[in-house]
Amino acid sequence: MKVDQTIPILRIFDVAKAEDFYLGFLGFNLDWKHQFEGVEPVYLQVSRDGLVLHLSEHHGDGTPGSVVYLCVTGLADFHREISSKGYGYMKPGIGDSGHGSIEVCVTDPFGNSLRINEQVAQPGSTPS
Repeated sequence: MKVDQTIPILRIFDVAKAEDFYLGFLGFNLDWKHQFEGVEPVYLQVSRDGLVLHLSEHHGDGTPGSVVYLCVTGLADFHREISSKGYGYMKPGIGDSGHGSIEVCVTDPFGNSLRINEQVAQPGSTPS
């Protein structure tokens, strides 16, 4: 078996709030949005820089308060980008997460967290 892609499904409760957070604040793209008969719960896909997330209003999809751990490069640039937006509900910091890495944690309006981590030094070494 070879895994080609992993796509976390995060539970949401309000599409407008989800779009404000993921598209407006974090800079994701809306790839598609699906809703049966225009009245059922919404299921959508957002993506950015190789990361794909599914956001779902469906009762059985995901548990509020889930965590997605991301390993990235360019975290300081991403942090500067989102910090410059003046998002009123969150002002995440960037800091040392130990073992030679830095991390930015963001939590969506539904309690789901993205822990975005970048390895900046070899584990066990001292970053310069």
